[in-house]
Amino acid sequence: MKLERRHFLAGAMSVGAAVALQRIVSRSNLFASSGNFADLIAPKGAGGYGSLTPIAAKNTGETLLALPEGFQYNVFGKTGDKMADGNKTPRAHDGMAAFNVKLKNGQTELRVVRNHEINNGIGQEGATIGDAKKSYDPTAGGGTSTLVIDPKTRELKRDFVSLSGSLHNCAGGPTPWGSWITCEETIFGPAKLKDSTGRERGGFAKNHGYCFEVSAANDELKESQPLTAMGRFVHEAIAVDPRTGYVYETEDRGSAGFYRFVPNKKSKLAEGGRLQMLAVKDKPKFDTRTGQKQGQSYEVVWVDIADPDPAAANTDELAVYKQGIERGAATFARLEGCWYGQGSIFFTATSGGDKRKGQVWKYTPSNKNKDGGLLTLFFESPDAAVMEGPDNLCISPRGGLAVCEDGPGENFIRGLTPDGRIFDLVKNVVPNFDTGKEIAGATFSPDGKTLFFNIQTPGLTFAVWGPWEQGAL
Repeated sequence: MKLERRHFLAGAMSVGAAVALQRIVSRSNLFASSGNFADLIAPKGAGGYGSLTPIAAKNTGETLLALPEGFQYNVFGKTGDKMADGNKTPRAHDGMAAFNVKLKNGQTELRVVRNHEINNGIGQEGATIGDAKKSYDPTAGGGTSTLVIDPKTRELKRDFVSLSGSLHNCAGGPTPWGSWITCEETIFGPAKLKDSTGRERGGFAKNHGYCFEVSAANDELKESQPLTAMGRFVHEAIAVDPRTGYVYETEDRGSAGFYRFVPNKKSKLAEGGRLQMLAVKDKPKFDTRTGQKQGQSYEVVWVDIADPDPAAANTDELAVYKQGIERGAATFARLEGCWYGQGSIFFTATSGGDKRKGQVWKYTPSNKNKDGGLLTLFFESPDAAVMEGPDNLCISPRGGLAVCEDGPGENFIRGLTPDGRIFDLVKNVVPNFDTGKEIAGATFSPDGKTLFFNIQTPGLTFAVWGPWEQGAL
């Protein structure tokens, strides 16, 4: 029998009104009693934190999340709220990361750099979320904002637009040198195209499909230039290996590549480097999307991309991918989240797996051979009730993974233990936005005490804290 997640939480939710709840059934207990997927579940006391209960935000009183016992949260940074720089908070909150920034006076501030996945489709003057004079492209509506958070109260102190004039900023990743790499999930540019519905797209002032670097230490909007050597394709996320400075990149297409950028100078991405794509050793053009077994590993090699910014990308979003495939690179299913931890790069394939419910992959670079490494299927979902549409992810200081869902039904943050077992951590119960609205941007504060994340629509940012030491996160 297919398990529907809507059965796990029932009850009418309304802000400012009494919350009528029926009994919330732990998925762990349900799976264990039914015999379905029990070996995949980490119950309370064995990595998980127990069943989820809707609770009110500490700072506003709104009931927006269901959390395990002992956890609390604040909500802030809502779409439309006026920011400290006078701009309204942009919509479509997505990937982000948290940083400790040392100020000139010697003090340290907790900051979060947040993406806004805005794609206005057609280039339009006045579309920018910040000062058009400091925008990369004054006709594009995406970018980032920076939030300064009080680490004790976990409330917003101030916020401002920190990148303007980019497009469709979906995910990205932090660097060890204190910046956020934000990625454009589109290749739109000046060329005008027709999408699958016949609508016209493009007509922007500049090319898009790039990565941009935003320093967490910036106190205001500063113009940024694209990192063209890192490739022009439908980007999703990046992760940096601090030992080598190599940047790993994901591509969100049904036929996608997993890339790495080898910079000419470590931490100086704007000075260029080589773009490469992962291939499975002795298995040219290997397809990872189906037919894989959890725990299966493959030796890999890396093939060079001759032209990371090809003219063909003006009209072909797979122009870079095709170069890699011609040299035997591997294909993945919609690669999204990407994060470094435990000496490895973890990344999600949103529609991967035999059931198309998602995979989590792990790439471990070789310590002996810089062009080698091991690719392992860390987790594959057998059913939507276990995990559906894994998207952004991060690794906690304690070694567990927090994985955000972007599925058509109810969406959770799922936890994964270091040995690959799963549990529920957060459920979206935002009134009228609790179905089909993705959770995004999970990131822990540097001290590991606070988990920040977004619900993209209606556009909310959360800070969650509690007894992390009782489980895998």
